[in-house]
Amino acid sequence: MKPFAISLCIGLLVSIGSANAESKSAQPKERTAKSLECSKEADSKNLHGKPRKTFMRTCKKEKS
Repeated sequence: MKPFAISLCIGLLVSIGSANAESKSAQPKERTAKSLECSKEADSKNLHGKPRKTFMRTCKKEKS
């Protein structure tokens, strides 16, 4: 009986965790105007990866 109860508890915890993860990822954050503007600038400069991330960070700070 104990192994069954333990398996049942583990299964319940896993299902709750996956349901919670799905609900958080289903709601994307809205992007601000300055974020969209900086993204367009990064696109025009053809930035990708780490250089783009660095550019976006500094660009958004300058716009605030």
